[in-house]
Amino acid sequence: MVVSADTPTPDDVPARTVLDDQDISRALTRITHEILERNRDSRDVVLLGIPTRGVHLARRIAERMSEVEGRTITPGSLDVTMYRDDLRMRPARALEHTSIPEDIDGKIVVLVDDVLFSGRTIRAALDALNDLGRPQAVQLAVLVDRGHRELPIRADFVGKNLPTSLAEKVQVRLADHDDEPDSVTIVGGAS
Repeated sequence: MVVSADTPTPDDVPARTVLDDQDISRALTRITHEILERNRDSRDVVLLGIPTRGVHLARRIAERMSEVEGRTITPGSLDVTMYRDDLRMRPARALEHTSIPEDIDGKIVVLVDDVLFSGRTIRAALDALNDLGRPQAVQLAVLVDRGHRELPIRADFVGKNLPTSLAEKVQVRLADHDDEPDSVTIVGGAS
């Protein structure tokens, strides 16, 4: 490929903000209500965030669920690092924290992640759950579904479907993790 002076490189293409903090808040409120509508008894629901940003999103959904249900709902976290199928191909990653607030046997586990892309992280999460117990059902809530699945996995609850090219990157920023305002941006690709 010949790059002329007029052809933008990925570094030259400005990031496009597709969700701001208010959009993210609305999406999480909608996801919360959809989870509660599908699962009539929230006492059987266990929210597990996938590190890193999925944990923060699960916390926010749990806060909203607690307000609606009038009782405290405690989210957990599920580290999938040791269950990933790319451990040999990438540098070693630090292990994250796994915290399961209650026994998952017979419960409805809602996995929460920021971006659904190939489906491989969710496959790893399903393998990790398998070692922890036998839930009645597993559901998936994601802030962004960008497509390009490599495995037959789909989200039950989606904040925003965001068709992207493989050349683009979706960046999620959350104030409680990144110390900058909540946003979802697309970086790279052609503008």
